[in-house]
Amino acid sequence: MAELKKVATEKAPAAIGPYSQAVICGDIIFTSGQIGIDPACGEITGQNIREQTEQVMKNLTAVLAEAGTSMANAVKTTCFLADIADFAAFNEIYGKYFTSKPARSCVAVKALPKGALVEVEVIAKIG
Repeated sequence: MAELKKVATEKAPAAIGPYSQAVICGDIIFTSGQIGIDPACGEITGQNIREQTEQVMKNLTAVLAEAGTSMANAVKTTCFLADIADFAAFNEIYGKYFTSKPARSCVAVKALPKGALVEVEVIAKIG
């Protein structure tokens, strides 16, 4: 069985609960969901879906880079929106970062941590 390795970087927000930013199993990384928290101040940055999505993507990029991979190696994403009416604006920003077009689920949820508008998690191949 593959050894599990925890991933942590100061370039993304620290976990705010009993979980890791990401876990590597073999040559696959599973990120925890990222919301639009700026790691420098620990607060959600941006008041709208576009701004928060940009920060989410920066956070995910940092976590994946720490593990030696990138958005280009994403296999699957799961996306959570506080308001499905934000889908088009979210998708515009998302598409700039996930140019390899991984498999994706995107759903609206009742609420997200800290009042966030968006949360995204990624499964990616390393190498």
